Amino acid sequence: MYESRLLNIASPVFHHGILFVLAGHVIGLFVPTSWTESLGVSEHTYHLFSLYGGTAAGVLTVAGIVLLVYRRRTRAPVFRATTGNDKAMYVLLVGATVLGMTAKLSHASGNGYDYRETIAPWARSLFTLQPKTRLIEGVPVLFQVHAVIGMVLIAFVPYSRLVHMFSAPVRYLFRPYVVYRTRDPRQLGPRPERRGWERLGG
Repeated sequence: MYESRLLNIASPVFHHGILFVLAGHVIGLFVPTSWTESLGVSEHTYHLFSLYGGTAAGVLTVAGIVLLVYRRRTRAPVFRATTGNDKAMYVLLVGATVLGMTAKLSHASGNGYDYRETIAPWARSLFTLQPKTRLIEGVPVLFQVHAVIGMVLIAFVPYSRLVHMFSAPVRYLFRPYVVYRTRDPRQLGPRPERRGWERLGG
């Protein structure tokens, strides 16, 4: 609305990055190891895909956030519209993303930390309202902190601009076609002649 050049770069970078981050979390937390093994994906292959793909998605997300924050800080109308709520949202997003990447990279050797045997079943147990807290007890601290910040971020979503992720333009699919109407000279008066298009002759 106020400026589009920087937004045209920052917005796609952030949204593509965060979508890949979310997709990676859905696969990592809700797709059991037996499913990927049945598809012929070894644990080492899965680890490499998770490591490099997750890191790339995290870098994209953080880069997009940095550009969006820069835009908010350097465009006066956007900066005036920035609230404390927005600042908290950016802090939580960056914190969760950077901690996730740090935790992953700190266990990059070999097959990495096997979170699908501890964190994943614990996360699934939360949705059944029967949390298996013993599974999270021996998890490395970075992963635990990442999980806590992630849950705080999820709880914060309804109170932030992030709630727009649940808004889909469904009604757009069923709206009427746009109707173009001709200009009514009786109501708006005759259209002024454009230079170079004056009438010739009498």
